[in-house]
Amino acid sequence: MTVHFIGAGPGAPDLLTLRGRDLIAACPVCLYAGSLVPQAVLAHCPPGARVVNTAPMALDDIMAEIAQAHARGLDVARLHSGDLSVWSAMGEQLRRLRALDIPFTVTPGVPAFAAAAAALGTELTLPEVAQSVVLTRTPGRASRMPEGETLSAFAATGATLAVHLSIQNLARVVADLTPHYGPDCPSAVVWRASWPDQRIVRAPLAGIEAAVAGSMERTALILVGPALAAEGFAESALYAPDYDRRFRPQSAESVYRDSRE
Repeated sequence: MTVHFIGAGPGAPDLLTLRGRDLIAACPVCLYAGSLVPQAVLAHCPPGARVVNTAPMALDDIMAEIAQAHARGLDVARLHSGDLSVWSAMGEQLRRLRALDIPFTVTPGVPAFAAAAAALGTELTLPEVAQSVVLTRTPGRASRMPEGETLSAFAATGATLAVHLSIQNLARVVADLTPHYGPDCPSAVVWRASWPDQRIVRAPLAGIEAAVAGSMERTALILVGPALAAEGFAESALYAPDYDRRFRPQSAESVYRDSRE
């Protein structure tokens, strides 16, 4: 028996990975975070599967379901939205599974920030504009922020910021970021990225709060940084005609001449 943690992606059912789909289809038990995982993903469950929405459940209840499946030798598909590596509450479940000596696997999913960037039609890392993306959030009831992990500290780097789980704190986000990025810095809010009712709001940082005007809640991602609207950025040297690389050596003296695969 194995518990398969599966990242179900940002919302669009067809953004589920093939591995995730096949694992769901092979598991007689499916526990899913019903507040965010679309119902269409559950169509991959086999006939007669036990399908449990964990949204109203406490961690002890979830572990009881897993223990019951373990006792019966039944594999479990444990579905979370987006990717499991960030804000999935997977870590605490894995800690308990290790203590119980219950085996598990982890299958990654498409993260929300990637779906939001796709919706915006933009690359978040542009040459000489931004080469880093910071995934962060503001403090909330469920989890405090560690000391030192502040929006101001991250903004000081000039990186592209993807601020999750913080649409209710949009005024604070703007106030903390404006001294570093300036009021005219490009920003955007993407609500329910990749869902059929996806909405996008773009505005300079100083105007993003008014542009959103309380029209979005939960599942909204805030993106801030010059890369969101940069036009005159340099092109990457990777595809420059004179760039010497393993798959395109530029001369007989190239160190890559005899190493092409």
